[in-house]
Amino acid sequence: MDAINTKQDNFQATLKDLNDRYAIPFKLRFVETEAAQDGGLISADITNPHATARICLQGGQVLSWQPTSTSEPVIWMSADAQFALGKSIRGGIPVCWPWFGAHASDDKLPAHGFARTQPWQVKGSRSLDDGSTEISLTMPLTQAMQTMWSLASLNMTQLDMLINVGKTLKIALITRNLGAADITITEALHTYFAVSSIAQIEVNGLHGTHFHDKAAGWTEGDQAGAISFGQEVDRVYVNTPDRCTIVDTGFKRSIHIAKLGSQSTVVWNPWAARATQMGDLGADGWKHFVCVESANALGNAVTVPAGKSHTLAVEYRVEVL
Repeated sequence: MDAINTKQDNFQATLKDLNDRYAIPFKLRFVETEAAQDGGLISADITNPHATARICLQGGQVLSWQPTSTSEPVIWMSADAQFALGKSIRGGIPVCWPWFGAHASDDKLPAHGFARTQPWQVKGSRSLDDGSTEISLTMPLTQAMQTMWSLASLNMTQLDMLINVGKTLKIALITRNLGAADITITEALHTYFAVSSIAQIEVNGLHGTHFHDKAAGWTEGDQAGAISFGQEVDRVYVNTPDRCTIVDTGFKRSIHIAKLGSQSTVVWNPWAARATQMGDLGADGWKHFVCVESANALGNAVTVPAGKSHTLAVEYRVEVL
């Protein structure tokens, strides 16, 4: 097993610096993301016997993951995604933190928090005995964040992420409370899953679960059976730690979503009318993804006690039908 690299006394400013410190020959290298604006964004490219993946250091955002066992990508990325400094990227797995959705008291603040548009630093990288590749990241504190979250909360919080690329994709988002008072967060891994056709899939695992339906004016209800799609779906399912499965007969596969430290599941597809209002989805991008997000939202907000940590973890696995 390759030795883990743990040099942390740095700010990764150049490709050379990153590759000198954290590259793994033939498995992990850092590249400039194509079509990036304003000087470009840096991503980690991973290739191993099990899968390929790309992770953008802005936002700590997984942009792609495709196991060798499937001929189609598992993670969807918009053809019109914009790769610009300080801007959110449409597709992949955005990190929503320290709040999910609109800010509770200030609608001028960015939806889904600030973690998804901030630069993250590499803490370490290694190859594991099972052939998978692991990279660890941390989000440095910046002055800009102080205007968006209380300075006290920011100064006593550390946000880390561990990503393991192999036969499955594993992500752990770790909130550490280093202070003397409790902090409260909402959060999500806002995963866009690639599907053959949104009209031909269903999402299983949420039968009987209570939901809040944003697309229907935040009305509430209980899910009956599998979720199918014939119109906009934007629901927060609460008090549900259970796993979900996306059944895709077009791609002849199922995507299994397991999670820990998450009590909410968000299911979203904008459908045609809303998609036309979004400038970075592509002409028919909405037809080819579904978001199934492992989250802690609404009444499932998480309080992290002083001196403790909270981990939201997911594992994605593909099964051929």
